[in-house]
Amino acid sequence: MNYSFRKLLWLVLFLACWSQAEAQLPNEKFGKPSSMEWDFVGWGNAVNADAIILCKTMKVSYQLSDQVFNYNQAGNEINLDNILEFSPNQIDESNIVVNYEVRLRTKILKPEGARHADIDITYFNADTDKMFIHDELSDLKIKVFTKNEKGKVEKKTVNTDSFVKERLDANYMVLHVTVPDVQAGSIIEYQYDITSIRPAFLYDWAFQECIPTVHSKCDIEIPAFMQFKMNVPINKLIKSGVEAGHLTYDANRTDMKRAKTCATNHYLITGDYILPEDPVIANFTSQMISPRVTLPANLPEGCTHLKIK
Repeated sequence: MNYSFRKLLWLVLFLACWSQAEAQLPNEKFGKPSSMEWDFVGWGNAVNADAIILCKTMKVSYQLSDQVFNYNQAGNEINLDNILEFSPNQIDESNIVVNYEVRLRTKILKPEGARHADIDITYFNADTDKMFIHDELSDLKIKVFTKNEKGKVEKKTVNTDSFVKERLDANYMVLHVTVPDVQAGSIIEYQYDITSIRPAFLYDWAFQECIPTVHSKCDIEIPAFMQFKMNVPINKLIKSGVEAGHLTYDANRTDMKRAKTCATNHYLITGDYILPEDPVIANFTSQMISPRVTLPANLPEGCTHLKIK
């Protein structure tokens, strides 16, 4: 076997292995589980699990009103040149909205794994004399996909009206989501949005759950004048990066001038093939540094906004 042929053979084998590895990550597009997800039964110790999380994602984006301003820069565009002057000043947080888009896909592997079809969603909802703000939980949608005896996929939409809300404490509510008629082989998709007017607060994101997780992603874009300390897990299973971006915050102008934009920091954190028994993988958390805004109550210890039962 000559050198050129051996080199070509190794290249073909490498590309085949690379393609197979790439194909082993679930599709992030919701609404139709991929063939890989129907066939996937786990890896390593995960093959003994009674259920697995195929994919869970959280996308966080800020929405700025054209009323956002500070005392020195009123009416001016927020850019990299004036961020340092902008940051020390008080901002009107009522003109900043934070949008969360959460998606989750779980596969039941064994009959006893049906209990993992249920989730708890924790969200901010103050019930005190001093606080009157709350986060809005909306667009909750749940679908169950099951293959019948002929191998045809049957899809069922779950009625979300009967789910139970419970007050966790003075600051937080929890929505108990129960999914009926789940069996071994079923794939369950959840999606919901959270709208918050607390720009100084970001929900935590748990990469490690009580069942194996194939793919988890946290995608956050934050205005650059809002400085957070981002506590990203340090682990070989977690990959993180940040790059500069921008968002438009003054799109509805009547003076025919271009819309104003704001510089952003775009964080992308992903984790793949995480087992419950892996060395401790911390949640992704954040802490506000500047500008000066009123910090909200923290989540109860051990809680994130999404908990797999």
